[in-house]
Amino acid sequence: MKEEGQLTEDKMPARRKRSKWTIIQWFVIPLLLLLALGGGMAAGYVILGKKELSDVFQWSTWKHVYDLVFAP
Repeated sequence: MKEEGQLTEDKMPARRKRSKWTIIQWFVIPLLLLLALGGGMAAGYVILGKKELSDVFQWSTWKHVYDLVFAP
């Protein structure tokens, strides 16, 4: 006869096993989203804004764009 406190094989709590793809997705998807955001901003600045690509990598450029968009 089994004691009440013992867990049988049928009633063992299931442990969720994380696959390597799940772990990779936690890092790859956000990285791809950041790359897409940066590429889209650069393409928009160069193609639509008709500015130089070297200006894209300067912090002052994006601070100016932010100030223009969110100015009171």
